[in-house]
Amino acid sequence: MGERRELALDNRSNYGKSLHHANSNKSMSQSMSLFRRIALLGVLGIVISSAKAQSTNSAVTTNAAKPDPWKPMRAFVGSWTGDAKGESGDGKSEREYKFVLNNRFVQVANRTTYPPQSKNPKGEQHEDMGLFSYDRSTKKFVLRQFHTEGFVNHYVQESFSADQRTLTFVSTAIENIPPGWRARETYKFTGEDEFTETFELAEPGKDFNLYSESKYRRKK
Repeated sequence: MGERRELALDNRSNYGKSLHHANSNKSMSQSMSLFRRIALLGVLGIVISSAKAQSTNSAVTTNAAKPDPWKPMRAFVGSWTGDAKGESGDGKSEREYKFVLNNRFVQVANRTTYPPQSKNPKGEQHEDMGLFSYDRSTKKFVLRQFHTEGFVNHYVQESFSADQRTLTFVSTAIENIPPGWRARETYKFTGEDEFTETFELAEPGKDFNLYSESKYRRKK
């Protein structure tokens, strides 16, 4: 009987040890499984963060590399005062450029006053306004200019200098003037806050001649 009891006790002891060992293995397995999950989540987090960073950098690079077609016109935006000289005499000008219509156009409004003088005894006040647009198909600026005298000038960009300081427009049509007349507008920046506008006219079949020249300074 004593031997049976000892055998039973040994069996219980061995069963307890086996059960404890099994529980330990199960606990260790669960711990390892949890550890693997945490590690996997960490790796996924790093991968996702890296992907987001690459996407952001790519977007920034794309935006930075994307050309701005309106860059030549941005230098004009603001209010200006100028001195005009030409066929109408000497005058003073006020001008403003601004983006309009969802920033798709640049509007310009100009007023030039010529006081009475030997070249223009009665004096005069000239006003004009215009809209610059950008033609994506030709990659050129277009200017439509309206004058108080009733003229409407349609211009297309002829050239933009390599130093990005001189922008020239030549007329493709002029309304309310005899056929064959042409006009040319040239804008040349002589500094960040200064530019010269040269306006030329050509009679039918003839070359351009200077009509007026105005020097503008940005208002502070």
